[in-house]
Amino acid sequence: MVRRGRAWILFCGVVLTGLLVAAFAALGEDCSVCETEFRTCTIVAAGKKATADGSVITAQSADCGLCDFTFHLIPARDHPEGATRKIYLLDQYSTYPDANWTRPPRYEKIFSGIEIPEVPHTYAYIHGIFGHLNEKQLQINESTIGGRRELANTPGLFTISELTMIAMERCSTAREAVQLMGALAEKYGYNGRIDAAECLAVADKDEVWIFEIYGVGPLWSPESGEPGAIWAARRVPDDEVAVVPNHSIIGVIDFEDKENFMYSSNVLEFAVKKGWYDPTSGKPFNFSDIYDPRYHADGTPITPANSYGFYARIWRALDLLAPSLQLSPDLPLHEYPFSVKPDKKLTLQDIFAIYRDHYEGTFLDMTKGVAAGPFESPNRYPRLSFRVEGIPYRFARPLESYHCDYVSVCVSRSWLPDPIGGVLWLGLGESDTTCFIPIYVGVNELPKSITIGNHWQFDRESARWAFDYVTYHTLPFYSLTMKYVKQAQEYWENLLILETQMVDQIALRLYNEDPAKARQYLTDYSKSAVDRVVKAWWELGDNLLVYFNHGYIYSEPGKRGAVSWPEWWLKLIIEKDKMKPWP
Repeated sequence: MVRRGRAWILFCGVVLTGLLVAAFAALGEDCSVCETEFRTCTIVAAGKKATADGSVITAQSADCGLCDFTFHLIPARDHPEGATRKIYLLDQYSTYPDANWTRPPRYEKIFSGIEIPEVPHTYAYIHGIFGHLNEKQLQINESTIGGRRELANTPGLFTISELTMIAMERCSTAREAVQLMGALAEKYGYNGRIDAAECLAVADKDEVWIFEIYGVGPLWSPESGEPGAIWAARRVPDDEVAVVPNHSIIGVIDFEDKENFMYSSNVLEFAVKKGWYDPTSGKPFNFSDIYDPRYHADGTPITPANSYGFYARIWRALDLLAPSLQLSPDLPLHEYPFSVKPDKKLTLQDIFAIYRDHYEGTFLDMTKGVAAGPFESPNRYPRLSFRVEGIPYRFARPLESYHCDYVSVCVSRSWLPDPIGGVLWLGLGESDTTCFIPIYVGVNELPKSITIGNHWQFDRESARWAFDYVTYHTLPFYSLTMKYVKQAQEYWENLLILETQMVDQIALRLYNEDPAKARQYLTDYSKSAVDRVVKAWWELGDNLLVYFNHGYIYSEPGKRGAVSWPEWWLKLIIEKDKMKPWP
């Protein structure tokens, strides 16, 4: 059954397009400038032979600042013959009032007007602003990427958020998910009005794929008979790690290698038709260069160094993973390797550390300089870019972001039953002040505190606000307050990692006796982990408020110290304010 509401969709698309065009125009034409504030999530995706324990890991920082930060468990369901599924124009930027994507009546306002045939059975899964982990250990994480402006504003049916949801519902492997999302987007159109070009790390317990998708422009319609999306996917070698920092990384497609590449039916034809690729040139078909060219207005290739630090994340992350490669920050973006073999196999702690990096010790160190202030803060509020006398400037964009809504670290392990093997390590709020907490995919329900809350109302029942509470109290004296935060992170994250190793074994024994008992045990443990950490973070925030109250230090009972400004900062004050010595 198909019901169409094209007029409404068109109207919303035109309005949103106008707003985005105006915003981009205000920021200028330089690609390294215009995308900074709009595309900020980072993917890290590791194959099973690149990790210390053989697990497959993908991660994402949801660097939005206004996205829905709540998480929900959608149960598995059986559907009668002839059932249909409504498709909603879900976007990744809104906070929905009920924070529940089980499609209550109020969601009719974002109903596309179209229904597609339902499948007999849909899997259970955990979602945030995307579908992240399902009961078959399928995992997805996202990073918005750029692309040619001619490809934007496609009036398609599927947003990237909805594509991830339907993959979670219907797929058990990464290959299936890539093929399903690609096929649906080609048939019904990828909605480039709501979401720009996108990249997904799609993984299961055996392999990892990088999937990138683009619209085909505003003139497309289902009646055209043409595919409504351009996409390609490339497999990450088992012993390597890929990083996606808001630009295409797929690179050259080997059309003969069906084992490691998948792509849309129009991927080559469309580029030739547009004059972006000449098949007689002898040049390889570089998907990234063709669909996501990265050049400044003067034709200079964008590099981490000349992008004012915004795209330095690709250089920094790969250098953290494989410093032996000695990658240069002066390389054009598309000359970096698709993936690298890490110098040492990765642990969860290594992944957490990547998302807490501020270029420490490099030429872009965000904790140094006048902008960092006297207490070495890497945060640059309220924006990374600014103008002085009409001239644009920008700060570097680190892997850690002050407007992060959450970091999702998904783990899949082939040697364990699916309910035990799949774990979401969730870090709510800013990654440098959060604590990563394990939630097993086999739970019967999620801890209530992670299912509630929004950006506009303080709520002590919401887990996210506990982490924001700590973040807020680190800001005045960052280098001093973060010592306490790091101590808490080290204690709790190491403890939880050790605990989950024991939980795995206990749950496995229970699972062999009765899977239902194992699920209840995993539910109880996940709730306990969340509750304990959230309680600890509220206490940490309270302590920071007391310890550094009014600029003094009250950390030791009966004693009061004082915060001291560094001498270099005092000299700047003397110079800037033209202070005279005090007699």
